Amino acid sequence: VVPQHHEESNGGDSNAYRTLRSSSGHTRVSRAVLGGGLSITTLPDNMTRVVEDSGKYYTWRIFGPEDQRTENLWIEMNDVRHGQVRVHGILSNSYKQAVRVALSFDFPFYGHYLRQITIATGGFIFTGDITHRMLTATQYIAPLMANLDPSYSKESTVQYLDNGEVFVVQWEHVRIPGKESVGGFTFQVALYKTGTITFSYRDIPLSVDVISAAEHPVKAGLSDAFMVMSPSSQSADLPRQMIYEYHRVEIDVTKITNYSAVEFTPLPTCLLHDSCELCLSASQTSGCSWCHVLQRCSDGMDRHRQEWLDYAYVKTDSSTKSVGFANTGLIAGLASALVLLLALILVSLYISYHPSAVSPVYLIQRRKSYWPSLKFQKQESG
Repeated sequence: VVPQHHEESNGGDSNAYRTLRSSSGHTRVSRAVLGGGLSITTLPDNMTRVVEDSGKYYTWRIFGPEDQRTENLWIEMNDVRHGQVRVHGILSNSYKQAVRVALSFDFPFYGHYLRQITIATGGFIFTGDITHRMLTATQYIAPLMANLDPSYSKESTVQYLDNGEVFVVQWEHVRIPGKESVGGFTFQVALYKTGTITFSYRDIPLSVDVISAAEHPVKAGLSDAFMVMSPSSQSADLPRQMIYEYHRVEIDVTKITNYSAVEFTPLPTCLLHDSCELCLSASQTSGCSWCHVLQRCSDGMDRHRQEWLDYAYVKTDSSTKSVGFANTGLIAGLASALVLLLALILVSLYISYHPSAVSPVYLIQRRKSYWPSLKFQKQESG
């Protein structure tokens, strides 16, 4: 990644314009957003490790052309009721670029609340906090990640809208280098304030499973990861950041056709619980633990894993050791008390059955005559 990237809000300044023409023939002009971009150099997908792949975080359904839900999920960008559409100047005229955009609301993604995302020309959104060369590997929301080039034609655009309830990105008439003659791809992703995510496809002129992944990964779905510090092989004083993908949802790309859609519904996560009681008693989540130091509920598999390792696990280990030592001391004390009690019982029984024995009687008599005398003498000296 070239170390130049630009953070922008929805109200970014611009001097470039793109023309949007609705189906009714009315022309609407929207200011494009200009600014520095982020170049993407793709790397192999085996740079990260999938820890878990299940329906723990999301449930999803795929809808075909015959489903009414497909039409309902498509958001018409030309409908002014949805809000103002912005055509991004850089993304619409670039290849393998990404630009960070601020959201007007907190969007829950894998239980984490995001306030900014990174839109890429290659048909996906990067959701990570730290930009790096592996944008295509993990931490993404990808309706159709592929080698797409919006700069091929003036008709190709990357546009988005944000009305406070939903954030929509649409890649319109974007083409694949070397396959321009097959036509343009038009699809969109919608991020709802509730955490629901939808992929909607309008024009898919080429089967996705035959798109080459030589220049860019080809996939659709969701992914998230955490970063942890690990010792460097070169120097113990210079730890390196390792990215671990802990969950991925992969959509069967053969299901992506004209007029198809995918709807993701988020499931409750440990991170949503804000008290120890809720964390440990909630029936909709499992494996949750509460860290009193961080005041956080977690199962240890989220973006805060490094903090969880630094605080929660360390504290838990030390607490466990302290409890272990305390239990050992208690057991030893009880054992000593039992031995002493048993010894006293044996002595009492011996005296009862051997009243003529000299030594025990002498000792008892000696105690009776000596202790009061000693106590009296101490009082006189005081």
